[in-house]
Amino acid sequence: MVETRCHPITFPCIDLFSKGRLMKKSNGLQKFDISFRWNKKELLRLLFLLFLGQVVSFSSAVSAFCSSLLVDLGVDLPLTQSFFTYALLVLVFGSILLFRRQKLAVPWYWYIPLGFVDVQGNYLVIKAFQFSSITSVTILDCWTIPWVMILTWIFLRTRYSLWQFLGAAVCVVGLCLVLLSDAGVAGGGGDKPLLGDLLVIIGTICYAMSNVGEEFCVKKKDLVEVVAMLGVFGMLVSICEISLFERKTLEEVKWTAEIISLFAGFALSSFLFYCFAPFVLKMSGATMFNLSILTSDMWAVVIRIFFYHQQVDWIYYLAFGVVAIGLIIYSITEKDHVPTTAIADGGLNIQYEALSQENPASGNEVLVA
Repeated sequence: MVETRCHPITFPCIDLFSKGRLMKKSNGLQKFDISFRWNKKELLRLLFLLFLGQVVSFSSAVSAFCSSLLVDLGVDLPLTQSFFTYALLVLVFGSILLFRRQKLAVPWYWYIPLGFVDVQGNYLVIKAFQFSSITSVTILDCWTIPWVMILTWIFLRTRYSLWQFLGAAVCVVGLCLVLLSDAGVAGGGGDKPLLGDLLVIIGTICYAMSNVGEEFCVKKKDLVEVVAMLGVFGMLVSICEISLFERKTLEEVKWTAEIISLFAGFALSSFLFYCFAPFVLKMSGATMFNLSILTSDMWAVVIRIFFYHQQVDWIYYLAFGVVAIGLIIYSITEKDHVPTTAIADGGLNIQYEALSQENPASGNEVLVA
């Protein structure tokens, strides 16, 4: 026998605009939660997320392009470049935080390592442009994905499916093709491509640590506070390291309108990246974010062909295709990650437990015997 409880007007549309979720048994009945999904609303939301994702991707490509042009002009100031980005974050998000006049949700000293690893990641990746091509740097930046999976598995106790591990492994194969090309098999761009590739890989480890820490803080606490404090301590760390490592180089730079505009372009594009990336991750998760960032690699190839008039070897296209396949496999098999600590109570089905607190009398359920 089937007992139904649903709004009489919307019930006929269940098969077209709804999604059922299995819940725990209650009084011998099996529950299904009906969540209505209207096509127009979902389409608008998807388009908005695509727009935000492309803003993030475009910002990443522009910042890489500005760094590459600064290298061509003989400028080697990666820490100084990052300093202006952190200064903008402090100016905007710090002002909002001060206007709120509320205590920090996270103790301030926890932001010190977060800012430190973020500065090191920016330094290593920007420094890599001195030795490798913009194509290699942007594609190898995808190394962040497997590092994030490893760190979240260890520290956040996040579970991943075998398909997600397969997708990450395919990405690594594509990235290895870039290393193969830069090793001289197909001739990579840059003076010391292997050194540049190594700097990027180490930098992605720092990015992964920063992203995992930022993701934890953003989901648990306030997004504005996290970005503002990241800017504060990123700026302080940058000032300390500039005084130690870049002061002499900074004094020797002959500032021209072109160099100043490139610094401004890098700071603005990086600022937009830091602003929108947390929103994309929070609204849609890593699926939309990873697929959006993938387009920055395409733009890097276009920049190398049309602005630098350099030939892009066929291995780069093969590597890009393999990385794209890996990211698609990872993204389409992504589910809501459930910490393994949630299984400690002996529950056999986590999604049942997650839905058990919903109100059974909400008027949008179907009970099946």
